[in-house]
Amino acid sequence: MSDVSIMEVVWLAAGWVMVVAGIIGCVVPVLPGPLLSFCAILCLLGTAHPPGLGVILAFGVLTAVATALDYVIPAFGAKKFNCSKLGVFGCIVGTFAGLFFFPVGLLLGPFLGAVAGELIAGKSAGKSLWGGFGAFLGFVAGVFVKLVVCSLMAIWFAMSVLFAGTM
Repeated sequence: MSDVSIMEVVWLAAGWVMVVAGIIGCVVPVLPGPLLSFCAILCLLGTAHPPGLGVILAFGVLTAVATALDYVIPAFGAKKFNCSKLGVFGCIVGTFAGLFFFPVGLLLGPFLGAVAGELIAGKSAGKSLWGGFGAFLGFVAGVFVKLVVCSLMAIWFAMSVLFAGTM
């Protein structure tokens, strides 16, 4: 490691910080987890063994898909549990409103938003709760998708650093 430049160490340190922040960002919605993890991969461009174009494109697509799904999956879960349009809209509003009441709002926002939307739509309390449960399951599924994508990038980053020049 004696031939490693100071700038390469800086890029690697920044990459490790982004890997950790990306994993944390999977559960903390104010941090864009997949994007931070992707930036960690991009930090490797400043090292002696940068990733190839195929790796960058593949992780870029995964990042875009995971980010998009993070906004869609909770509403999709609500819809699958027979939420009305107001319930789906409430789920989306609740997801964003929940950001301001971290950490409880993170978990309850999609659920309470969907329930409120369903109640406004005139559904019974039981059906409203069922729709809220679907929204919560959608939220958990979104977190899972982000964790998988960020974990893949974290593993690739770590393997690239540990086995530099062999990947």
